[in-house]
Amino acid sequence: MEAKELLKKVRKIEIRSRGLSRQIFAGEYHSAYKGKGMAFSEVREYQYGDPVKDIDWHVTARFNHPYVKVFEEERELTVMLLIDVSGSKQFGTQQKFKQELTTEIAAVIAFSAIQNNDKIGVILFSDKVEKFIPPQKGRKHILRIILELLNFESQSKKTDITQALKYLTNAIKKRSSAFIISDFVSPDFSDAIKIAGNKHDLAALRVYDKFEQNLPDVGLAYFKDSENGDLKWIDTSNKKVRQNYKKWWNEQYENAASKFRKAKVDWADLCTDEDYVKPLINLFKNR
Repeated sequence: MEAKELLKKVRKIEIRSRGLSRQIFAGEYHSAYKGKGMAFSEVREYQYGDPVKDIDWHVTARFNHPYVKVFEEERELTVMLLIDVSGSKQFGTQQKFKQELTTEIAAVIAFSAIQNNDKIGVILFSDKVEKFIPPQKGRKHILRIILELLNFESQSKKTDITQALKYLTNAIKKRSSAFIISDFVSPDFSDAIKIAGNKHDLAALRVYDKFEQNLPDVGLAYFKDSENGDLKWIDTSNKKVRQNYKKWWNEQYENAASKFRKAKVDWADLCTDEDYVKPLINLFKNR
């Protein structure tokens, strides 16, 4: 992609993402994530209506008068984006490629984070960690992230989510709010997502194209696996072939959902031909 075209795309994504984060996502993001970190600030005299559970009994005993603890939200969080940059990101038959949808979602979350004075960091992964962008604040930092997502070429086309989750667990020492964005077609990541979910506030965003769910009947067609490069002829007019593919897809879908449930990780499904605003807001509201 030429530099002029690339910068034009970056600007377009920035305009849309900043607008969405200000008008729609900022409040939902704040209540879903900022409200989870509460730090002790001070004590003050008890006032009518204060919760009994907030009474500081040690101070109350010392002054022979009830005092309550005052808490405030921790003002700064670290938000991490774990983004799948494997070969399947280039797939898309509808309004946009999975890569384009992923970039927009990442940008919206990033702009929501900096509006709340949070740092944002990125882990780009395939079957290994391809690039780590340390958490920072500011518009320039987010524009760098968008540019990377639009222009990044991974060394490997395969996917292994475990490697990304292990890196998150080891590299980010302080608890963070982390979003992993992928189609989740990967070797088993059950243990890694449990461990990462215990340490970090983790959410999964599953990106897919509707043509991945059902093999279309287009007769004899030549297919290439975007991750391993395998080429093969497939007779899509064969009903059994389409049924077997549908079965495989459903198994992949349910296996990933089962892993999310067992690890107690919230998730949302985002399709390339549908508006991602509603499912993303629902994810925030349900947290």
